[in-house]
Amino acid sequence: MTTRRTLVTAASTALLTLPLLPHTAAASAPAAPQETAPGLRPPAKQAVAVGDGGAVASVNPYATQVGIDVLRRGGNAIDAAVATAAALGVVEPYSCGVGGGGYFVYYDARTRTVHTIDGRETGPARMRSDSFTDPATGKAIPFDDAVNSGLSVGVPGTPATWRKALDAWGTLSLAEAMRPAIRIADEGFVVNEQFRAQTEMNEDRFRDFTSTARLFLPNGRLPVVGSLFRNPELARTYRELAHTGMDAMYFGDIGRDVVRTVQDPPVAPGATRTVRPGLMERADLAAYRVIMRAPTRTTYHGLDVYSMAPSSSGGTTVGEALNILENLHLSPADKVQALHDYLEASRIAFADRNRWVGDPAFSDVPTQELLGKEFAKDRACLIRPTTSLTSPVAPGDPRHPAGCSDSGTGALEPYEGRSTTHLVASDRWGNVVSYTLTIEQTGGSAITVPGRGFLLNNELTDFDFTPLQAGVPDPNLPGPGKRPRSSMSPTIVLRSGKPLIAVGSPGGATIITTVLQTLVNRLDLGMTLPEAVAAPRISQRNGATTEAEPAFLDSPERPALEALGERFVLAPPAFTPSPEIGAVAALEFGSHGKVTAVAEPKRRDGGSAMVVHQRS
Repeated sequence: MTTRRTLVTAASTALLTLPLLPHTAAASAPAAPQETAPGLRPPAKQAVAVGDGGAVASVNPYATQVGIDVLRRGGNAIDAAVATAAALGVVEPYSCGVGGGGYFVYYDARTRTVHTIDGRETGPARMRSDSFTDPATGKAIPFDDAVNSGLSVGVPGTPATWRKALDAWGTLSLAEAMRPAIRIADEGFVVNEQFRAQTEMNEDRFRDFTSTARLFLPNGRLPVVGSLFRNPELARTYRELAHTGMDAMYFGDIGRDVVRTVQDPPVAPGATRTVRPGLMERADLAAYRVIMRAPTRTTYHGLDVYSMAPSSSGGTTVGEALNILENLHLSPADKVQALHDYLEASRIAFADRNRWVGDPAFSDVPTQELLGKEFAKDRACLIRPTTSLTSPVAPGDPRHPAGCSDSGTGALEPYEGRSTTHLVASDRWGNVVSYTLTIEQTGGSAITVPGRGFLLNNELTDFDFTPLQAGVPDPNLPGPGKRPRSSMSPTIVLRSGKPLIAVGSPGGATIITTVLQTLVNRLDLGMTLPEAVAAPRISQRNGATTEAEPAFLDSPERPALEALGERFVLAPPAFTPSPEIGAVAALEFGSHGKVTAVAEPKRRDGGSAMVVHQRS
């Protein structure tokens, strides 16, 4: 494989020597008039690409093109993933960026091992278990008040994740990896229907923060489809990160501006929203560290399934559900029964997830026990072929399995924001990345750092504001330095030690069910990977009802499942006003270096899949 740091080009060397303009948070330039973009089009977008030499899939054609260009210039999958992520921070600013965090899963082809980086945001040192409760009542503060505030902002982990990944496995410098994103931020991208729709969904709260309104509502208006959207403030921020490294965030001027904004959000005059100040201090940024964690691992039909361990609940919950399903013999010949079993396995796994999974630095999380085959067998015995379980199902105790028992009551699912983004990348050497990154819900906290061009996350609302169940320990209450439980599930499936599938999705808690259903579709129901991604989705998370997309509500499987006791409701809007569940990006690896890259054909306005060398 190409040796690290050998791909420095004249252009990237020049980037390192660019002078940094003086910066003050108050000196942000007014928004430029919206420019029309006659004849200017984004890169071509396709949902499926087949070929070799490497591949990238994401939700956005600009970002996917950046990753493919890196691969074509000799970079590896890690370089491509970081470059793609940086570009997503420009073109998908409501879903991700340097103000957020995420989880990075990497398969090393040379050693045939899987590594992961936990880049989840953390609570500030001043955060306490009751930080989201009203001291006057002892009850949780309104969720909207928590989201749109400095209180919801966790210490960002994305910049440190990029640095760690490149330092450990990349061949490019940080400046090289960020250069394409800087160019897009400077030159602009063409506004599409999704970007406008996402802005409109957030318009009311964006107007309540001066810096956010100035950037994302230029001249006080929604961005016009077909116009050019530039973000010179983000370009300058990226240049500073490229020039001085991630210390600019964790010890330098960017971090200073983040803390100032968290502590004193730039609320617009006349805004009536209750905006609470945050608890973050500069020492919290200086203390932040990503964690190189061992991945979760289970087997399914002889395949090895690797994903993200706690603080994410993705690996344990997807893995437990797969282990349960191994006992049930799903078949494409009986799709209704297969979907019933999928829903029941998900219901049970979520019951266990909500009880046991949190930040392992603060709770004794039984990760291995949750993934135990015997525990899964005990839980699978609850599933009946002719009737559905009643939620909330009680959790099991993976350390002390009680056989086929459903005694007690469970907790209802806490709310999670449904945005986030996901990308996958592979290279000609066989390395693979599955990377999910986020600022939580679409638009994050709605607070843009003045003069910096990026939104801050609202990840701390992923904590449980109060215990989910009276008298039962809750591993996901807020705490100083603590990582809120996540549902992000970047996953890599191996066959005989080599990659078969890389998959992931955005969507809050529906990430888990989206990844699980995609794997079931592909591995059990005989679908191709593009078919598995496109199929209608249903999401059961130990709730009284199961969320469903419109196409499923119109399907013949719906009444058959309702006869078994399922109750379906239309999925709420997530990334756009459309009732969608998830937005998958995935790769499948065949013989002789062949790779199939797959993105959403329609959800989230359709994703973008590309390969280095296309072939049939």
